Amino acid sequence: MARVVVDVMPKQEILDPQGQAVAAALPRLGFEGISEVRQGKRFELEVADDVDDAALDQIAETLLANPVIENFVVRRVEA
Repeated sequence: MARVVVDVMPKQEILDPQGQAVAAALPRLGFEGISEVRQGKRFELEVADDVDDAALDQIAETLLANPVIENFVVRRVEA
């Protein structure tokens, strides 16, 4: 079995209201020097060793991310 991580982030040109809310809250909580926050999603999948990268990309593109407004990165990590 292999562990695969898929990170999904809104594209830069897409507004990120959740990230904006976090960025606005940070100074109120005493954290300074943060100019921008982008909030995304992280998926961790346990997959069989014979699942290839093309299949993983297709899973990310069709189910985990909306490629119209989000970018994604698929990577295998140590289990």
